[in-house]
Amino acid sequence: MQNSKVTALLGFAAKAGKLSYGMDAAQKTLKSGKARLVTAACDVSPKSRKEVAFFANKGSVVFLTLEGLDIKTLSDAVGRRCGILTINDSGFADAILKAYTRGGNANDE
Repeated sequence: MQNSKVTALLGFAAKAGKLSYGMDAAQKTLKSGKARLVTAACDVSPKSRKEVAFFANKGSVVFLTLEGLDIKTLSDAVGRRCGILTINDSGFADAILKAYTRGGNANDE
């Protein structure tokens, strides 16, 4: 299952200090140009997803809704409660994107 690889990579990125957690941090990271990938759990509200997707698009950063990964699963993976994450390292961002899209569910909004 692809999601287990994605959650493992997110856990490594969290330990390495390469994530920003939550909507406010995501917007700040996107505005500063540090974000390489933006993700949202599948059960984040459509309004929040639309808002963060707008900022990601504005900064030419890929936005993914992680289908099959809810807020609890995502929070457990990174050790902190959150539904929206930015990955601020291109190595982790590429690996997560590759692991996720191999499952064929990537959806840029």
